[in-house]
Amino acid sequence: MRTRGVHLQYSFESRDQRGAALQNPLFDLLGAIHEHGSIQHAARATGASYRHVWGSLKHWETVLGQPLVHWNRGQPARLTPFAERLLWAEARARARLTPHIEALRAELERVLGEALDGSQQVLTVYASHDLALPLLRDHASATERLHIDLRFAGSLDALRALAEGRCLVAGFHVPRLPEGHQLFASALKTLLKPGRHKLIGCSRRTQGLIVAAGNPLSLRDLAGVAALKARFVQRQPGSGTRLLCDYLMARDDLSEGALNAVAGTTEDSHNAVAAVVASGDADAGLGLEAAAAAYGLGFVPLIEEDYFLVCLKDALDHPAVAKLRGALAARAWPSLLADLPGYEPADRPGEVLSLTRALPWWHYRTAKRARAVSGR
Repeated sequence: MRTRGVHLQYSFESRDQRGAALQNPLFDLLGAIHEHGSIQHAARATGASYRHVWGSLKHWETVLGQPLVHWNRGQPARLTPFAERLLWAEARARARLTPHIEALRAELERVLGEALDGSQQVLTVYASHDLALPLLRDHASATERLHIDLRFAGSLDALRALAEGRCLVAGFHVPRLPEGHQLFASALKTLLKPGRHKLIGCSRRTQGLIVAAGNPLSLRDLAGVAALKARFVQRQPGSGTRLLCDYLMARDDLSEGALNAVAGTTEDSHNAVAAVVASGDADAGLGLEAAAAAYGLGFVPLIEEDYFLVCLKDALDHPAVAKLRGALAARAWPSLLADLPGYEPADRPGEVLSLTRALPWWHYRTAKRARAVSGR
């Protein structure tokens, strides 16, 4: 079969684009038919005529060399197995690439803005994947003339980027655990030093199990996932969510390998995890409530966590960092978060926090040693 070429393009428009939406008429059409089960209803949903939709289907079948729809008069239209695979493969690829597409769009906007007016501050931020940070980037650009060069990486990788001087600010997340846990202390203490690093309050969010709509397996925790041998999609090593998964497994007394991880599938974003579950290739994954809602999936809340931004103490006086703090402290920031399920602002967004104040379990080893001494 002749190879089908894929061509990507972008354009400059008078209106803004929110997020990383990429329009493609084929997948818009397949998605509408999958959702509505009717060519007529799909036409209405896409704002096209029945004749146009029918003609488009025939055109794409010719281009791809494969049938796309099973349809008999008087019966619901159904996508062929090929069309179903194509639709979900595109959704998963889009979810994996969304952070990079957003970064490309924002960088092109910065380049265009600099060509028109070079007064905008630029701040490079390496951060653990988060659905609120693109909103913060757009908000900071509109209100503070600050361009956030946002680059997603795992929490630990983002902190390493800060330590190596590849960014001025990093983003990471930790669960709200008053006494903490040795797992987080061991991972973070080598990368963050009291007095040298300062935290900036950003947001609070809920993580849990992303499951199929209606939670047909009645999953409630990772122990249930392991007991049912449900197919579990895992996050990449070095990510804060992978660290959280290790903590939850230890809390539920699960041994390494207890989860039935989907072979060859390790995702690097919450949306990508949700896309795998939505495609039917996995039963559950650990992720954000907002990602589950975006794909129409079920969600089982497990734990709240704080999302912090962090910089060196000396960087607090940098004009770009000051603008970042101003964007977080603005009254508009809580309103933006209100549109994301499972999100709320930090207690004092934009405020500078010490490590020991924000993370009361920071002295974990000291406390452990004190307990050992007192128990003699």
